Amino acid sequence: MSGPKVQLLLTGNELMTGDIVDSNSAMMAQVLKDIGLSVNRKVTVADDLALLVDEITYMANTSDILIINGGLGPTVDDLTAQALALSIGEELTQHPEALVHLTHWCQQRGAELNAPNLKQAILPNGCQIIANKNGSAVGFSVRYKDCDIYCTPGVPHELKVMLTEQIIPIISAGLPLNLITDITRLQVFGIGESSLQKIINEQLPNWPEGIELGFRAGMPLLEVKLTIKTEQGLALKSPWKEKLINALGDHMIGEIKGKPKPLAEHLINQLQQHNLKVTTAESCSGGLIASKLTEVSGSSAVFEAGFVTYSNQMKTTMLDVPKSIFEKEGAVSEAVVVAMAKGSLTKSNADLTIAVSGVAGPNGGSDDKPVGTVWFAWGSMDNIKTQCLLLPYNRLQFQQFVAAIGLDLLRRYQKKSTTKPNYIVERAFPDK
Repeated sequence: MSGPKVQLLLTGNELMTGDIVDSNSAMMAQVLKDIGLSVNRKVTVADDLALLVDEITYMANTSDILIINGGLGPTVDDLTAQALALSIGEELTQHPEALVHLTHWCQQRGAELNAPNLKQAILPNGCQIIANKNGSAVGFSVRYKDCDIYCTPGVPHELKVMLTEQIIPIISAGLPLNLITDITRLQVFGIGESSLQKIINEQLPNWPEGIELGFRAGMPLLEVKLTIKTEQGLALKSPWKEKLINALGDHMIGEIKGKPKPLAEHLINQLQQHNLKVTTAESCSGGLIASKLTEVSGSSAVFEAGFVTYSNQMKTTMLDVPKSIFEKEGAVSEAVVVAMAKGSLTKSNADLTIAVSGVAGPNGGSDDKPVGTVWFAWGSMDNIKTQCLLLPYNRLQFQQFVAAIGLDLLRRYQKKSTTKPNYIVERAFPDK
């Protein structure tokens, strides 16, 4: 059975002029997709009352669910409540729940409840309030003919909370019982969308139509989504999911259940299971790897110290890297990162380490070590592995990739992976 027809209406002159980039509709579409609903139509309209009335009237007559985003503020160009009232033939009245919310919101901030604020409590008669715990403008909903209409604030973080905590549960509860929505989300690292599609084309050429494949690129993790809407697809899910995981190999980080986990959290969980401690020795990443680790609650169980040794002198002082190596090999070299790795293990008494030294740019490169060159050394004292990559990105992207790759190399090392990650296949520095 097909699901209800969903349409989105975005309002605001700023959206039309490009002063604000529309990220709200993408977020709404993604959240709706997670419960098996697709957006059939999306429209952006300027702050023009006649245009809004026309569009709301049309969309309410051609959809089952209409989400209107924006235009709930206190200023004269916020027209959603007035436009909706005209579209459905209702009067505007002061809503008592909205007034209570506004009064409390102003009191908390020591602000005056003035006339512009009170405008946000003037809503279509008979509407239902959708609470906004992060802003002054409440959301509201009405049932008009056969369409459920939800009006939401334009501020992204207000919208997201309202949508995920209140509107989506309401919509989900009203979906047909026989509407199938089964979604599996897998986290992948170290391989791009095109390479991933190539693997699927070559290894799984007969992918079933009943299981929809989707990809969402991110930094650093890529998400692969399997969406099933039929009984036939459900019957095929288990074997084809297993085939896909096998094809992904060690690029597969894990299945997302609830909130996605950062790469560092996956590594920390692995280390905790084996009672191992890790340290870091960073130059070009400036402590970003350690920062990623300590962002995770409970990281102190596996991480006690890291070393940010940006200058050659500090590499020698803090990690006992011999000065002769700099003279012979240079700071960005295999010998230096190996010495950094061993020094960090000795100083911290950790079990595993990751050491990095590179040319972050935009200056400082040379013919044999261009901008983007980075050496990695990782492992334990008796088994240090090394790799040189060329990551030709801007400085911030370079550091982000270095940190993510460093975490992934440790993850693979700990699980005794024997396969070569795609980023090494594609980015290995020639002749190094």
